[in-house]
Amino acid sequence: MGPSIEQVAEAFSRHRFPDTYPHLAERVRWTIVGDREITGREDVIDVCRQSAEYLAGVTSTFRKFKVVVGDDCVLVDSEAEYLDGDDSSVVASCDIYDFSGGHLTGITSYTIQLPPST
Repeated sequence: MGPSIEQVAEAFSRHRFPDTYPHLAERVRWTIVGDREITGREDVIDVCRQSAEYLAGVTSTFRKFKVVVGDDCVLVDSEAEYLDGDDSSVVASCDIYDFSGGHLTGITSYTIQLPPST
């Protein structure tokens, strides 16, 4: 038995992308609200690889990570700090993962960079 839908969604949101590749539906659609839509397993994997390359040189710390699980849907609400040398940013995100037959069929990501704390 493979990972649960919760485990797949959590892996994606925590940037452990390769763990999710076997669970992506062939026609998966990833909508990054206000930015772009990526359609198809191979295109989603390409974007994940590009993101992973960037994140390899960045320290990521999750300040908040909440997971809500439904029958065929998982919601991850998170806030992460990213340190890249002397630059830092904090990003809040909400990712909605849709599943069918155990495969990840859709991802909707809402992200916003938060202002620096004072």
